[in-house]
Amino acid sequence: MAISVKNMSEVFGKDVFTNRGVFCGRVSDLDVNLSKFRINSLVVEAGRGSFLSDMIGGKRGVIIPYTLVINIGDVVIIKHITPTIPTESETIPETAELPTIV
Repeated sequence: MAISVKNMSEVFGKDVFTNRGVFCGRVSDLDVNLSKFRINSLVVEAGRGSFLSDMIGGKRGVIIPYTLVINIGDVVIIKHITPTIPTESETIPETAELPTIV
């Protein structure tokens, strides 16, 4: 999406929903590539009780890559994301030994 200053300022504070209609939060910041005049990602502040706040726990927000954005209008629509639950083989046990530095 090619951007202008006016377009960017209008994105701040917009509600963010998934394409399944689930509320995620509000846009609080943008990551912009100024040399190409393109948005790289949106920073979404997770709303209390929202889909994102349930997924990320105590964190304040999440960075959404612009490739997940479907449309920006009165609200921002992103592709629905599902949390990935690490399998037992992917988790590091708490009793794992740290490497020794020689």
